[in-house]
Amino acid sequence: MDMRSFGLANEYSITCDVRQGHGQSLDEVARDLFREMAAGPDTDIQLRNGARIDPQVTSRPQYTTPECDSVLDVVVHDKAGERILEELAAAAEQRLRDAGTDGTVCVFKAGADSGCREKYLVSRRGEFGQLADALVPFLVTRQLICGAGKVLQTPQGAVYALSRRPGQIRTGASPAGIRSRPIIKTRDEPGTAARGFRRLHVAASDPNMSETTVLLKLGATDLVLRMFEAGVVLPDLMLDNAAGAIRAVSLDLTARRPLRLANGHEMSALDIQREYLARARGFTPRNATDRRVLGLWEHVLDSVEAGRLDAIARQVDWAAKYRLIEQYRAARRLPLSAPQVARLDLAYHDVNRRRGGYYLLQHDGEAERAVRDVEIFEAKTAPPPRRRYRQAG
Repeated sequence: MDMRSFGLANEYSITCDVRQGHGQSLDEVARDLFREMAAGPDTDIQLRNGARIDPQVTSRPQYTTPECDSVLDVVVHDKAGERILEELAAAAEQRLRDAGTDGTVCVFKAGADSGCREKYLVSRRGEFGQLADALVPFLVTRQLICGAGKVLQTPQGAVYALSRRPGQIRTGASPAGIRSRPIIKTRDEPGTAARGFRRLHVAASDPNMSETTVLLKLGATDLVLRMFEAGVVLPDLMLDNAAGAIRAVSLDLTARRPLRLANGHEMSALDIQREYLARARGFTPRNATDRRVLGLWEHVLDSVEAGRLDAIARQVDWAAKYRLIEQYRAARRLPLSAPQVARLDLAYHDVNRRRGGYYLLQHDGEAERAVRDVEIFEAKTAPPPRRRYRQAG
């Protein structure tokens, strides 16, 4: 496709810490967050920038970006969603203070279900099942380059995982998103797509804070889709058990654990990603964004293979969070299972720029940028430069 539309839907979570005064229930605080925006209870809120906020479960609102024509526009509008929710939380805090309550309203880009969904416009030409078969091995191992990281409490003890999602994934592809927890939701939902196109929904996705991680996540996936649509022969890497493989990959920071393929062979997550990268390298880059994505992709794989995780801590969420947690643990001599570590894990996703873990790293120059603050500010109220929204305006 010469031009593709992209979108992200991230689930957030809300907490309220009341130190003094009359405490409100979490639902009351969450409803108050959106009271000036919502037309009624449990109603999608359409924003001026073309995005939507769904407060149906008030303590776990979902922000859906407008459809964008470029990966960088998605990064901008994803960050604009964080800024909008940050401002709503600040206003709710002020109303609490006006009512005599000293409390902190926190919004985390990490829902209880850790939900993030990606949407891509793809061509109807060809067999969708073949596209899913080609894409699933890439998505299973993609957490290596774009996972958000997570401390998991297991029966064997606490472990650090690449992604927040794998434990919830049950199948490779399915039309039933909630019940079957697939990597790809195959139900045909064209929405506003023109004739000849359909939406690809990727459910195995993390709520990322890093701009470069979102850029790499969407940009690499777009390259794989474009190669498939152009008839590039992709490697036969169908996995024997996609749901089991995605969990195994998540728990292997070295990316060297062998995964069983449907043909009986074995390959590591690192090897599978290198197969896709090699074909993407031979596929003509379209623009500077493609070239940056390819460079980042190769840099991450090279660094993981060499065991140099600090080399990617400025670009990839899971590595940034891992370094942050390890430094915190070493300074305080804490085990990974300590509740303080769990709080730090969550605090990384706090959208408040004065206290959020990711934003403290960004403030210290420890997070590489992909877009500018002025673009994010404008995107809070302005839709992406897309004809469909201009006509609707």
